[in-house]
Amino acid sequence: MAQRWDGQDYQRRFDELAETGHDMHGEADFVMQLEPHFVLDAGCGTGRVAIELARRGVAVVGVDADSSMIATAREMAPELAWIGRDLAEFDFGIAFDVVVMAGNVPLFTRPGTEESMVLGCARHVAESGVLVAGFELDDRYPLAVYDAHCAAGGLELAERYATWDRAPFAGGAQYAVSVHRRAGSTAAGP
Repeated sequence: MAQRWDGQDYQRRFDELAETGHDMHGEADFVMQLEPHFVLDAGCGTGRVAIELARRGVAVVGVDADSSMIATAREMAPELAWIGRDLAEFDFGIAFDVVVMAGNVPLFTRPGTEESMVLGCARHVAESGVLVAGFELDDRYPLAVYDAHCAAGGLELAERYATWDRAPFAGGAQYAVSVHRRAGSTAAGP
């Protein structure tokens, strides 16, 4: 299993932010507005989003390629399903209401595997489900390329925001939260 991070140090940073009053659950709040029953936290890191969703009664599975991150997630919530796997190479054969990539996951993907990562996530989106991804906008992974990768996975853009609290997306935005659903899906909007 790949290891590039120290899960304990990574989690400590979020713990310190929470202790100083920062809201650490914007991604979970966003996902909860979609009324999911079953969520795949793709690139879950130490499990911050997955653990919060589970606390709110959602069935959740976390997957991350980094063994240190998965080890920390397992320590924090051993009752949840944590899978050590590269997003560009996984297929569980299970569909989820929501597949969420929070915290710049697409930017941490090995260079050259971005499309495989998106296709791996798209494979797990239920017919009436959505793929939600939030990441910084820069030259590392242009939004138009991300959208094209989603289209290759049979997904189309449903909504796009500038923040997890649904601020409108406009030109010059530094961040995007994109919601993609199955092309031609008649499911209600997010």
